[in-house]
Amino acid sequence: MYEQIIFSGFGGQGIQAMSMVLAQTAMQAGKEVTWMPDYGGAVRGGTSNATVTVADTSIGWPMPTEGDLTIGVVMNNPSMTKFEKYIKPGGLLLANSSLIDVPPTRGDIEIVNIPVNDIATKLGNDKVANMVILGYMLKKKSIVDIEELKNFVREAFAEKPELIEVNLMAIESGTQFSK
Repeated sequence: MYEQIIFSGFGGQGIQAMSMVLAQTAMQAGKEVTWMPDYGGAVRGGTSNATVTVADTSIGWPMPTEGDLTIGVVMNNPSMTKFEKYIKPGGLLLANSSLIDVPPTRGDIEIVNIPVNDIATKLGNDKVANMVILGYMLKKKSIVDIEELKNFVREAFAEKPELIEVNLMAIESGTQFSK
């Protein structure tokens, strides 16, 4: 397995959090991992993206160029416009259809529109949209086991137990989403 994933959106959408959760869960599962965050100085509202590479073998070069990424997770219009071209032919693009109205231009990748903000709002906390799309991605692509992800969330939020259940529900909602 070799997956190179871009997570992108604006500050405040949990882009860095979801990428770090995946990276740390994959490390705990014994995978080779790189995590490369990138965000502007204006954290909330500015641009935010992170590239995570997860592999069964050593990772030679973690810096993607156009056409290198196997998966793109885009949470807003600028992310769709910028990162759609980075997905390799046959790759997967997950788009937050609650906020994205820019149509994709590619026909050689799989594109899944998921209303993650709408799903998160129904769960009572719009800040868990990131966990909804992460749950879907991990159901679609077996990068790490969903139960390993849920266990990591339980550990990571141990000091904030009120956030555990809603994040677990968000992950589960993502795994249950279908086109």
